[in-house]
Amino acid sequence: MKKLIMVLLSGVLGSTSLLYSQVIVSERTDMHYERQVFGVGVTAGPIEGAGISFRHHLPAPFSYTLNMGIIKVDENLHYAIGGDIQYDLARSTNGRYFVLLGIGYYYSGSTSKNDLKGPLRVGLGMGAEFAVNGPLHVSLLGAFTFFSDGTILPLPHIGIHYYFY
Repeated sequence: MKKLIMVLLSGVLGSTSLLYSQVIVSERTDMHYERQVFGVGVTAGPIEGAGISFRHHLPAPFSYTLNMGIIKVDENLHYAIGGDIQYDLARSTNGRYFVLLGIGYYYSGSTSKNDLKGPLRVGLGMGAEFAVNGPLHVSLLGAFTFFSDGTILPLPHIGIHYYFY
């Protein structure tokens, strides 16, 4: 038993050197774009729905996204329209981390009646966006999604956008 305690204790004390690791902070203090950046792509998620997406990065730490998708099969109509506002926590040329607040409306059913119990959705969450190949970026996020029927779920969201610099 003494030997086991000594091994565990030496492991804990030996790993404290990890606590003194160095953190390098960028000298750049301006995280904002100097100009506006526009992007188009596709997104899929429970807040804004799935469809074609437009994103606008303002010359500030704010961005917004508008999204819309529609499918009509016979007499059944399915669509989602939504948007979000994003605030950048950290940004570089290769990616960014952000918080967002989004809203969306879903419709599914015949052209005269929506069959969804919670068609209005509001989400609050965090995300990350990474450059995949030049102006092509992928964004992943998780958000607490509040449905108009009272349901609250933590759900993922994905988007792919091409930016015009």
